[in-house]
Amino acid sequence: MKEILLEVKNLTKHFPLEKTRLFRKTRFVFAVNGVSFSLKKGGTLGLVGESGCGKTTTGRAILRLIEPTSGIVNFEGRDLGRFNNREVKAFRRNAQIIFQDPFASLNPRMTVGAIVEEPLLVHGIGTRAERRDMVAGVLEKVGLDADCMRRFPHEFSGGQRQRIGIARVLTLNPKLIIADEPVSALDVSIQAQIINLLVRLQEEFQMSYIFISHDLAVVEHIANRVAIMYLGKIAEIAPSTDLYSDPRHPYTKALLSSIPIPDPQAKMERQILQGDIPNPANLPSGCGFRTRCPIAQKICRIEPPKMVKVGKDHYAACHAL
Repeated sequence: MKEILLEVKNLTKHFPLEKTRLFRKTRFVFAVNGVSFSLKKGGTLGLVGESGCGKTTTGRAILRLIEPTSGIVNFEGRDLGRFNNREVKAFRRNAQIIFQDPFASLNPRMTVGAIVEEPLLVHGIGTRAERRDMVAGVLEKVGLDADCMRRFPHEFSGGQRQRIGIARVLTLNPKLIIADEPVSALDVSIQAQIINLLVRLQEEFQMSYIFISHDLAVVEHIANRVAIMYLGKIAEIAPSTDLYSDPRHPYTKALLSSIPIPDPQAKMERQILQGDIPNPANLPSGCGFRTRCPIAQKICRIEPPKMVKVGKDHYAACHAL
């Protein structure tokens, strides 16, 4: 049985808004509101949901790029919340992030060689000659020639830029990579290349991924476990095969029904949700999904649903289960 690399318990992140004039009360955006999951060594967790559901905030809070409001994040059995600045810096050698936009995440004034070498400089790894060899080697790992080191980001396509971003992450040989929608800004054919690259690199370096996306079709090809987020909470979490074959939460069913089927003869039963996601600064009472749920009951207005086991390692939060 694989060991647990990362364990997240009741993670929350609330962003304060301006104070209201009446009583000077501070309002909050409840971006992440009690998220819990675990990730095994060498595994991939797909974190899926609509825009604004808190996926990216969850990933950044895990890495302490933003400080969580509350909750516990254990990495290899150690509570990250108790780390001092030096320990956090050491932790980041083992935990890295791939950003969504390859056009914005690379410094246009730096050469590719300098960009990929920067993590090594920050952590004081190797001599100048050793770092140059490391950079050349990692560029080849992601399918780029070592001659790219002298060029600038604007000389590359979107897919090539994302490969550069992946190379920058790999220089430190991390144990955990949080991939924040790494293919959403790319063409479909390039998306497949990047996904295949990530799968190959995971097998070679035995890394663990948290793969953040709004596209369940993409997540199906890389994740062995999937968590569905809605309004700052996890609605359903299960092994990938179980979630795609037997979704239990009505929100998961609606998301899966939106995946296009590459067969013009196939009949699609779309489940179209009415309305928009509620304002995270003004959450509805009870179940956050009840305002759009086709099977909402009276209890859904009163009591938030608890996560219940509906199969082997399969959990969902719904009063109808």
